[in-house]
Amino acid sequence: MNEPVTKGKCIIFSAPSGAGKTTIVQHLLSELDALKFSVSACSREPRPNEQHGKDYYFLGVEGFKKHISDEAFVEWEEVYTNNFYGTLKSELERIWFEGKAVVFDVDVIGGLNLKRFFGANALAVFVQPPSYEVLEERLRARSTETEDKIQMRLSKAREELAKAPEFDQILVNDDLEKACGEAKQLVTDFLEA
Repeated sequence: MNEPVTKGKCIIFSAPSGAGKTTIVQHLLSELDALKFSVSACSREPRPNEQHGKDYYFLGVEGFKKHISDEAFVEWEEVYTNNFYGTLKSELERIWFEGKAVVFDVDVIGGLNLKRFFGANALAVFVQPPSYEVLEERLRARSTETEDKIQMRLSKAREELAKAPEFDQILVNDDLEKACGEAKQLVTDFLEA
């Protein structure tokens, strides 16, 4: 497969797990009609409330590896062993064909890979928690994961926080309403430039 035919504008939101990027992205999608969410592909099984094509493209491990060999991804990453996430070229082409800007809600490495790929056509925003301690509180408040998973996410978060300066903008999420307003302004300015 070749690179996407078109390269429209992209907005990339990345953050450690629990920083609030998904909430901010959902807010932007409800406020700005020019944006369309890029549904990522993954190798894991869907959770009970998730739908294929809406939350993720659930490809399974073998299906994901086949897409890699077919060069169907703009970027992909093996986040944990046999736990793959990536962005399908076909998903971007679909959104640009609709005349919209693509919005990504991706992990930090994925965000940096996308930024490198799209260059000046992308705005990469790092959503930063007010502190590491607040991030830990947020992860624990979810009550959705085992202690081992929480520790794994926290360990990864330390590495991810160190990469914040590599993004175009750092958005500190210490007040969600304020962070959503700042995000909307950043995105609007970028789209109008």
